[in-house]
Amino acid sequence: MKKFINDVNNVVKEQLEGVARAHPDLVKVSHDPKYVYRADAPVSGKVAIISGGGSGHEPMHGGFVGKGMLTAACPGEVFTSPTPDQMYESAKKVDSGAGVLFLVKNYTGDVLNFQEAAELAHEDGIKVQQVLTDDDVAVKDSLYTAGRRGVGITVLAEKIVGAAAEAGYDLDKCADLARKVNTNGRSIGVALTSCTVPAHGKPTFDLPEDEFEFGIGIHGEPGRERHKMKTADEITEMMVNAILDDGPYTRTVKEFDRSSGSWVEKQLTNEPLKTGDKVIAFVNSMGGTPVSELYAIYRKMDQMLTAKNIKIERNLIGPFITSLEMQGASITLLKVDDEMLKFWDAPVHTPGLKW
Repeated sequence: MKKFINDVNNVVKEQLEGVARAHPDLVKVSHDPKYVYRADAPVSGKVAIISGGGSGHEPMHGGFVGKGMLTAACPGEVFTSPTPDQMYESAKKVDSGAGVLFLVKNYTGDVLNFQEAAELAHEDGIKVQQVLTDDDVAVKDSLYTAGRRGVGITVLAEKIVGAAAEAGYDLDKCADLARKVNTNGRSIGVALTSCTVPAHGKPTFDLPEDEFEFGIGIHGEPGRERHKMKTADEITEMMVNAILDDGPYTRTVKEFDRSSGSWVEKQLTNEPLKTGDKVIAFVNSMGGTPVSELYAIYRKMDQMLTAKNIKIERNLIGPFITSLEMQGASITLLKVDDEMLKFWDAPVHTPGLKW
């Protein structure tokens, strides 16, 4: 294992110290418990948007804390869920009285810990809502989840909902928008290599030089299928078709009811993409793939969508939700309307995303 680390036990701590030193105008860092928060938080009258998860996916989530995106982010150890006290303490720190929205990727540890934090925040009188992302079409269940995994759509939701909160949306409107983004988004990822978690010191899975994994997770989980290597166009065709062929997907989610202080079950349905839709297209590096290769993927994806009369209105290309140094890529397609486009275009200023 060759990595720029000093001690495997201090990896996240020292990286957070670096973030605090590099971006003091944008963020501050709490080390006990660990969370990153806007330097000007709490912002009067503004709903706080908080997300988090295991480290190793940078710049998500800590790199997206700032104006027009997240108010705080809770980093766990590498590929390990943050703890409820991180989420609870960050909520107390950044709540302005307008409430807190937890955006949670659908991984069992993240879900359970954010639920506990939501209950604690509610007991303290903080208005709180929680929305899950579960956009991965690769698998229904995995090593980490009950139901689909939350992956690339999380980045797009953080940007769009963060801008809505900046514009003055109240807590319920922010939560409704987050649900709309999630139910209109789909993702798929592939890996050409595994990755190495520092604490383990060896690759998460074995992958021969002439094979690739299709449908991988962001924690180094193997894919749903293994194939012999193909060309960039062939792999892109597999990814885009997996998204376009994905039919309606209905699932039951738990949402926090503030009036009763309890969790209620709701059914939500993702509708498939169809001819005439407009999308934001997100082509993401898993950490070790050069941006130049992402453009080769984008080229073929755009050709395929154009042939289906699906118009790319906006795009995002680069390493924004990674899996350490894994060579691989993911595609996320989000069907958009004018509301989502308006907040996508709104200014953002964070360490990892700015326009």
